[in-house]
Amino acid sequence: MQVSLAERVLEEIGADRRLRMRLAELIVSEPEVRLFMLNSILPDVARKEDVKELRNEIAQLRGEIAQLRGEINQEIAQLRGEITQLRREMYSNFKWTIGIILTIWGATVIPILLKLVGAI
Repeated sequence: MQVSLAERVLEEIGADRRLRMRLAELIVSEPEVRLFMLNSILPDVARKEDVKELRNEIAQLRGEIAQLRGEINQEIAQLRGEITQLRREMYSNFKWTIGIILTIWGATVIPILLKLVGAI
């Protein structure tokens, strides 16, 4: 298969860095070509305004995250307080239940034991 002249030229340019640089200089020296290249690249380039806008969005998101952290911490503190209150109530109910059991036991079992022993 015969290689065309254009393919041989491209292979030569691709293999030699100096030739690539020279070709790039020739291409960009043409004002119309430079304008075409700039117009093709420009949509992909971030402008200062874009970067500033992104920074503002990031700052806003950081503020929202800080606010959410504060709300979460507040909710956690509230839940801890409620858990502490529930523990107190359970302990109090436990004491009342033990007191009632002892009272009932004392009112029923002790007289029966005293009767069996003959003290009553």
